Amino acid sequence: MKPGLTITELLTDAARVAFGAAFGLDATALGKVVVVASGADRFGDYQCNAALALAKTLRQPPREVAERAASETKWPDAVDRVEIAGAGFLNFHLRDAWLAARIEEMAADARLGVPVPGAGHTIVMDYSSPNVAKPMHIGHIRSTIIGHALDRLHRFLGYRVIADNHVGDWGTQFGILIMGYRHFAEKDALKDSPVDELERVYVKSYERSAGDPTWLDQCRHELVKLQAGNAENRALWEEFVKLSLREFERIYARLGVTFDLVRGESHYNERLPGVVERLRQMGLAEESEGAQVVFLDDEKLPVCIIRKSDGAFNYATTDLATVCSRVAEFKPDRIVYVTDERQQLHFRQVFAICRKMGIAVDLQHVWFGLMRLPEGTFSTREGNVIKLERLLDEAEARALAIVREASPEMDPAQQAAVARAVGIGAVKYSDLSQNPQSTVTFTWKKALSLDGNSAPYLQYACARIASVEDKYHERFPAGELGAHAVRFSEPVERALALKLVRFPETLMLAARSYKPSVIADYLYDLAQTYSSFYQNVPFLKAPDGVRESRVRLCGVIARTLRQGLALLGIEAPERI
Repeated sequence: MKPGLTITELLTDAARVAFGAAFGLDATALGKVVVVASGADRFGDYQCNAALALAKTLRQPPREVAERAASETKWPDAVDRVEIAGAGFLNFHLRDAWLAARIEEMAADARLGVPVPGAGHTIVMDYSSPNVAKPMHIGHIRSTIIGHALDRLHRFLGYRVIADNHVGDWGTQFGILIMGYRHFAEKDALKDSPVDELERVYVKSYERSAGDPTWLDQCRHELVKLQAGNAENRALWEEFVKLSLREFERIYARLGVTFDLVRGESHYNERLPGVVERLRQMGLAEESEGAQVVFLDDEKLPVCIIRKSDGAFNYATTDLATVCSRVAEFKPDRIVYVTDERQQLHFRQVFAICRKMGIAVDLQHVWFGLMRLPEGTFSTREGNVIKLERLLDEAEARALAIVREASPEMDPAQQAAVARAVGIGAVKYSDLSQNPQSTVTFTWKKALSLDGNSAPYLQYACARIASVEDKYHERFPAGELGAHAVRFSEPVERALALKLVRFPETLMLAARSYKPSVIADYLYDLAQTYSSFYQNVPFLKAPDGVRESRVRLCGVIARTLRQGLALLGIEAPERI
């Protein structure tokens, strides 16, 4: 098998050769020839439905198309046989010896056979992006952990990733906050819990501005002073940012999330007038009712304001300046934004303007569904948010109670470490295991689930395999696992091997679709199959050679589970 190829790529290449030789198809037609993993055992290991897609063009019955293609080539050594099924499906069955050899290769490879297609390519990954002076709440967790999982996945696939936390540190809210700070702030509260206190005074000032026009005018005046560089307001703003970033870093440390850059919106302020002027000179921006706008009629999008009639800039201007800055500084192949679904129109407009400006970098908006409470949406202003720290505290506390009951002999410090990994892992996986574009209704029970399709289930599978390996070495201290080849004597062993060799293509699919849930689904399926293996097939009581083969297979399963969990940002303790 050619290095760097997944099995689907190997079989797709072979199938295209077969269809090309049989019918002399051009590149466009051959693009329809794709091999995918089969959804059920009765359809073989891999399947291709290209004959059905090409039958009309070739004016032949699809089954005849499939039969001719199957007979016109020598299939790779990986293929044991190709069967024609139904109306014209090609079902591929892999050779057991080839599968076993692939497991041997995975066992010897630190990367488990995963290629590095991203080598030489750079991606800027923009995610998390909380707002200054507001504690992180459960609504922030989606962008943070989805973005971090995509960050880790792309690094593993060889990309140079620039993780950028584009913090919300500028805007109209700071006039409201400055007024609230000056009139309502309590020194003791600021000392004990600064960001909570900043949020409290912001909410109080916002409520006052809603019913008091004079107060609102004063808030606007303080904002203008800040934007004009007033020393006192600037010092307050810098303090708000410093206190907030310190709090964010503490939460990120608990989540195991790190960034290469933390740049607020303010970082790009000096670039904003230049962006507007550049658009004007290119003939893309024009005046409309006193504002500078870009019309996007050709893209069937609403007009995009880039400078308001009062001279103020907005999010579109900032994001355009940010793209220009990132392109100049990092020369990326791609910039990925991980935000909620409400920003879809905004990014369609920004990306369209970038294309008009001649910016060739690939721009992607990876949007996710909102997180809601059972009773509806949550809002800082309405005071019904659930603080992220409270969620993490609760997760660790519940996990610690379970660990203490299950392993009372474990050292307390180790119990706490395991509880942290299990509790935080449960929170992350409860989100990452879902389609990112689904709307999530937050409940404590679901977020902290330790059963079923959950991180603790997968973590326990890893720990159970470690126990099997320990027992083998205890009973057979002279045993040499590497001296025995992997072989299949039970159907479940072959089923596990087939799932294992699909790990590389699973990661490639997750990266292409920007869905960490693809990895989560794979890991749960692998763990379930392993559970059947563990419960129904003898390990240490098996005959010589068979025993070693099974323990070696377990080792590759554990490494695959651990690597997959690591890509999701989830630890897998050796013992639970």
